[in-house]
Amino acid sequence: MEIAIAQQDESTLAEIILRARDVFSRRKKIFFAVSATCFVGIGALVFALPAQYVAISHIRIDPTRDPVASQTGEIKTGLTDEAIQTEVAAFYSLGLAKSVVDDLQLTKDPELAKTSVPLSQDDLRVVVANTLLRNLTVTREQQTYVLDVSYKNHDPVKAAQIANAFSEHYIKGAVGTRTSVASAQAEWYQQQLTKLSKQISEADDAAARFKAANGLTVSSAAAGNYAGTLADQEVPALAGSLADAESTAAAARAQYQAALEQARRHGSGSVQAVLDSPAVTQLKAQRAQIVQMQTTANANYGPLHPTARQSNASLADIDAQIASESHKIISALGSAAVSAQARADSLRGALGQIDHVRKDQAQASVEANALDREADAKRDLYKQLSTDAQTSLQSAQNSMSSATIVDHAIPPQDPASPNRPLFLVLAAMLGIMAGAATIAVQEMLSGSVRSTDDIEKKLGLRLLTAVPSVSDPRPASLIVGKPTSIYAESFRIARTGLFGSRGWPEDSPVIAFTSSLPAEGKTTSSLAFARSLADTGRRTLIIDCDVRRAALPGASGIPAREHGLTEYLRGQAEIEDILIPARDDDPLAMILVNAPYFSATNLFDTERMAKLVEWARANFDQVVLDLPPIVGLADGRYLAALADVVIFVIKWNSTPLSAARSALDALQDIGKPPAGVLVNAVSENSEMLASGYYYLNRYSSYYNDAKA
Repeated sequence: MEIAIAQQDESTLAEIILRARDVFSRRKKIFFAVSATCFVGIGALVFALPAQYVAISHIRIDPTRDPVASQTGEIKTGLTDEAIQTEVAAFYSLGLAKSVVDDLQLTKDPELAKTSVPLSQDDLRVVVANTLLRNLTVTREQQTYVLDVSYKNHDPVKAAQIANAFSEHYIKGAVGTRTSVASAQAEWYQQQLTKLSKQISEADDAAARFKAANGLTVSSAAAGNYAGTLADQEVPALAGSLADAESTAAAARAQYQAALEQARRHGSGSVQAVLDSPAVTQLKAQRAQIVQMQTTANANYGPLHPTARQSNASLADIDAQIASESHKIISALGSAAVSAQARADSLRGALGQIDHVRKDQAQASVEANALDREADAKRDLYKQLSTDAQTSLQSAQNSMSSATIVDHAIPPQDPASPNRPLFLVLAAMLGIMAGAATIAVQEMLSGSVRSTDDIEKKLGLRLLTAVPSVSDPRPASLIVGKPTSIYAESFRIARTGLFGSRGWPEDSPVIAFTSSLPAEGKTTSSLAFARSLADTGRRTLIIDCDVRRAALPGASGIPAREHGLTEYLRGQAEIEDILIPARDDDPLAMILVNAPYFSATNLFDTERMAKLVEWARANFDQVVLDLPPIVGLADGRYLAALADVVIFVIKWNSTPLSAARSALDALQDIGKPPAGVLVNAVSENSEMLASGYYYLNRYSSYYNDAKA
């Protein structure tokens, strides 16, 4: 069962292939015409399209390295995908496009500035800028920091100019703006810090002078507020305080003098108080890191590189802060010494004048507290501003990427679009598809007979034979001239299919050939079949009954006598006058029509035609009648009733199925259904001819015409 199914599938596939080849063979002219037309049309359209050139400029974005790194030594070495996409989006800003328009003066370009309505200069800049952005493409090369800036235009030089302009203005505009903003911000912070440092020093000096002038030297260590006046304290407490103040003043003076001496000899950095200052220590640590970065930048890029210059500026800023802090520390030591001495003097005077100055000291202490609070507020503001300056500078530097143009765009040699070779291949494919679709539609809409299924299923008849199409002007001559040809073999197959292999039936000596319409090869087929019968030794007679055409003389090459069938039927001649007897060189006897005859009278509806047929039965083994077409003529129907067997001739891929059905219905009405169908003029590549009987490729050597 599985083998049977497999064989059935293979047979079905073979039939499909043969049918496809059959359709292509019959309609290849239409296929090639449609395919060539489609290909030429699309090809012409492709070559009519203007060439578009794409110029590409490459930009590398370097990830920022934080110049003010934390004490852990961590350095930012990469940018996130979001940061890169932000840089890509910056190229599509209208402002950047306008700067390119202004730089290249594209508002004067007749191609880009072409508008249907007059516009102002600003509106025209916007229109041209939007046109540039539509043809601009910026992409990132995989996961690198390289951006491809490409521009498309029909002019390769202009495409390169615009691509380079976008890259250069991005560097100047986007990156340059952020750099200048960061520099301006850092400069503003430095100015504010310098001004505030001066104000702090002035406030400290004012507070110290006021305290010294008013003898207010006692303060709370926690809050900086005075505990009270000398008059409010007991004399023993003041005496002890005086001793402590004198000791403190002496120590402060000694420390201040030592600091001045050390600063004079070795600089302010050698002062112990400066060395012990946490702020100075932190600033020196930052300075060491900047020095390290400066050394690296000088080694890698050179002293003129922006990174090296930025490190130099940061180093100068740190040095200024260290100097300022050192100055403040030494100043503080001096202030402390002065303050201690003033306190001692104040305590000493207070002991003597406690009652006199009590009221004045109380009022002065309020003012001293206000001065200290003002100085402390400025000092806190300085610290906050310094922290904000460092944070702002670091944030600006971290978000800023330094960019360089790796490759400038050059005018491309070859256009990027249209891809003419690809389009031509597609045009060829579309042409083939259009040709195939055209012949497929024609095939589906066609109502002619082309396959065995059309005969057996649609007409309900059996196929006697399929006769191949030949180029010989007299195909019937091949029966004798080339008996081993496929054409001759097809009539032998028809003969076997009609009579079988068991002999010649005595009850069917008269065989009629007819068709539904004229010009379907009926006369040629009847003559070839008659010659095939005569070639077996059977006494055979063929009668040309198609008086309107009289085609049998031309098909046989034998001229008619002076009197033919028409004259006999009209009573103007007898049988012996119209009979062309068989000869040694031609064993086939004939009765021909010497000239076409047209008349409203039915020549065949007389006893003379029936008498002729009976005479033929008695004198010949086989009689072949070449009848007129059935559709539209009554002659063929009357003559078909006189025959024993009717063979229906159909011209392959020409006879409409509707006409064939009409003819078969007419034959059925007179009680003479055809014994079979002979399909004439079948293409050698047809599925009907190849799969029906011969498989021409395999039997080509067997049916070699050279052996004829």
